[in-house]
Amino acid sequence: MAKAPQSEQHRLLELQALDSKVVKLSREAHALQHDADISTAAAAAVEAQKVQRAAADMLADAASRLKDSEHEVETLTTRIDKNRTRYESGAGSAKDLVSMEHELVNMAERKGLLEDAELELMEAVEAATAARDEATAAHAAATAELNALEDARDVKLGEINKHKTELATERLALTGSLDSGLLAIYEKRRAQYGIGAARLFRGISEGSGMALAAGDLAEIKSKADDEIVFCPDSSCILVRSAEWNA
Repeated sequence: MAKAPQSEQHRLLELQALDSKVVKLSREAHALQHDADISTAAAAAVEAQKVQRAAADMLADAASRLKDSEHEVETLTTRIDKNRTRYESGAGSAKDLVSMEHELVNMAERKGLLEDAELELMEAVEAATAARDEATAAHAAATAELNALEDARDVKLGEINKHKTELATERLALTGSLDSGLLAIYEKRRAQYGIGAARLFRGISEGSGMALAAGDLAEIKSKADDEIVFCPDSSCILVRSAEWNA
């Protein structure tokens, strides 16, 4: 049966308190790293970026079609001006002049249709620009919200890491002065069962939160004070308090 002075066994409660704090901090860090609000904000930012890119693509397409339309109107206008100059010069036969006049009328009608289409394209570009600007603003807002949440999380994680470092330093100092054999048992139990030591107070194991059976209490009572005893439910080391069996 492993043994250690009661004073050393009681120091395990200090060690367990430190380890419990580290576990609690690790859980808090894990929760922060998997924060649902951040996940939601990140998804919203990604979706907003998709909408912004789609709006930008629509604007680029509308602008390209407007540019083509403007070029077509410009080319036709140049042809009309050139043909009108020839027509107004009176050069050519009467038949040629009639043909040119007819062509000018057709081109004028064509130009009118193109200008109407150009106006519609200008309106489309204007609408696409507004949609792009709105989507860009929405993306910026979503990104800002995500950044704010991540910054707040990182601050909290920094505080947690700082606290864990302080606890690690405190733990190192404590374990360095503990009985090595007792410490080895504690570490093994903590690794296997999640808790290394707990107080036995008035018949209740604080490792399991349960009252020990009369037979278990009788067995513990039969042990010497320096003998190491274990919780029958949580398997951790039971540190007997002054009133452990009151």
